[in-house]
Amino acid sequence: MNQPSLLSATSAGLPPSRTLVVVAHPDLASSRITARLAEAVSDLPHVTVHKISPACPDGRFDIAREQQLLRDHDRIVWQFPWYWYSVPAVLKAWIDQVLTHGFAYGGSGFALRGKTLQVVTSTGGPEDSYAAGDPTSRFTMAQLLAPLDATARLVGMRLAEPLVLHGARTVSDKDLAVHAKRYRELLGSTGSV
Repeated sequence: MNQPSLLSATSAGLPPSRTLVVVAHPDLASSRITARLAEAVSDLPHVTVHKISPACPDGRFDIAREQQLLRDHDRIVWQFPWYWYSVPAVLKAWIDQVLTHGFAYGGSGFALRGKTLQVVTSTGGPEDSYAAGDPTSRFTMAQLLAPLDATARLVGMRLAEPLVLHGARTVSDKDLAVHAKRYRELLGSTGSV
């Protein structure tokens, strides 16, 4: 399948979006996929890679710090492995603690309005196991991602087309390198993806 070429911000004459990559993995040191993808974008000048597991050793986040990071960036990426048809527990805790009433929604909660949410995830199963009518999952990735889309809408963000790596358990090093390059190109774009 041909991928659309992603125009870099520099070549388009626009400043790149400030991008916060929220990396959610319970054991990043043992990760092959999530760690490689985070590494692939960590040196981009307008990208902040934020590994959240070390940011909450006692199960609590520094809410003021996390919310300031969100304010300081235009595009928010949630990068995580797909766990039991959802986000890992550390990302769910982050969402619950950080996207609070009065900050992200409700009353004066407009801090995220107009920003873009980008989901970057990997699944253990092959792509065809995430199809309507599949006897195991029964749902498409778009259907399974509906709660994240609803979250984005509630806080006034636009959910960009997700970047999904299927079959992570068996992906070759070559295919992983191609996917990491695509991810890097995506975050090197102006954010209008």
